[in-house]
Amino acid sequence: MRYNSTSSNRAFSRPSFLRGMMGVAFAATLSVSAAHAAEPIKIGLVTALSGQSARAGEALTRGATIAIDEINAKGGVLGRQLELVRRDDESNPAKGLIAARELIQREKVSAVLGGLDTPVALAIVPFVNNSKMPFVVPWAAGTNITQNGAADNYVFRVSAKDSEVDKAIVQFARKTYGTKKPGLILVNNPWGESNEHGLKDAMKEAGIEPAGIEKFEGNDVDVVPQLSRLKQAGADTLFLVGNVGPASQVVKSLDRMGWAPPIVSHWGPAGGRFTELAGPNAKNVIFVQTYSFFGDLSPVGKKVMAALQAKYPDIKGPADVTPAVGVANAYDSVLVIARAIEKAKSADPAAIRNGLYEVDQVNGLIKTYDKPFTKTRHDALSEKDYIWTRFEDNHIMPVAQK
Repeated sequence: MRYNSTSSNRAFSRPSFLRGMMGVAFAATLSVSAAHAAEPIKIGLVTALSGQSARAGEALTRGATIAIDEINAKGGVLGRQLELVRRDDESNPAKGLIAARELIQREKVSAVLGGLDTPVALAIVPFVNNSKMPFVVPWAAGTNITQNGAADNYVFRVSAKDSEVDKAIVQFARKTYGTKKPGLILVNNPWGESNEHGLKDAMKEAGIEPAGIEKFEGNDVDVVPQLSRLKQAGADTLFLVGNVGPASQVVKSLDRMGWAPPIVSHWGPAGGRFTELAGPNAKNVIFVQTYSFFGDLSPVGKKVMAALQAKYPDIKGPADVTPAVGVANAYDSVLVIARAIEKAKSADPAAIRNGLYEVDQVNGLIKTYDKPFTKTRHDALSEKDYIWTRFEDNHIMPVAQK
């Protein structure tokens, strides 16, 4: 049998072979690109999903979920769907850091949403900055979370900031109660320290001196000694900073003392089972929020309220959205992140961080955001975005202001 070299070369000529290989490679590239385009863009959420602050964590989840559902129904971002990946920090800084590390290194998220508790957020801050991962905070208010001194700062916030809240606390107390000699009762942790500095500055600016400054531990069950010293010093109002459990112990200690001064608080009591733990006088605590679903809602408010009622059977009306601040801040945060991805034209974390500086015209629940961030300002909200509330029948209700 003879070997036909001419026939063989014609059948397997080099140009034909190369064209075939190029075609296969091109098809493979298209296949990989199509598969990548179909992959969701993951947004991580680190928050308390268990414990006394679980209700706040659930509110953050719901706000983020409603925003993601809304965005995905319109085709997603860059042709890709958004996906929320949650981790429970149990209000523990060490566990919060582990959760953030897992989301970034294992889940490969494009941005991290989270930080319910200031100590948890502060534990995460150095890691996200070193990892060059955008970290958008929808709750924790510690001033130094965003003002963290990093040369390359990846931390942004769509929430209250202690230094601004403290000014609002002082102004509200003076206007509502004629406060002249407030007593400060603060949780002994980084959040309490942040507000101690902020309240001192705000009181100095207002020309008033505190009756005293007292601290309590997060696990204290009796705060009578500290409160007694403030009462003896002539405190006419209490400025309270503490999350659900500690704040409830302050109220119960006041009950044991038979002392009922006005209480103006940061938003810690809103985060969980405050009325259950504090008892009937929980209603005496006035605290700050950034949003309420009561009253004449904007078109965005109406849309989100309808979506909440459709998705969550337990929500029958505005009173059931508790705490509303968690829903609103998380909803707005996701919208801002999505807009940053659009501006960056990329789901790469470093690109998203640059895109956050380019965000414009995001119609959120709290307000319309237009250039909310700059290289020197990483907080999207200000004192003008706060409202005052109290608990009524286990629901957070706006307080009529004078």
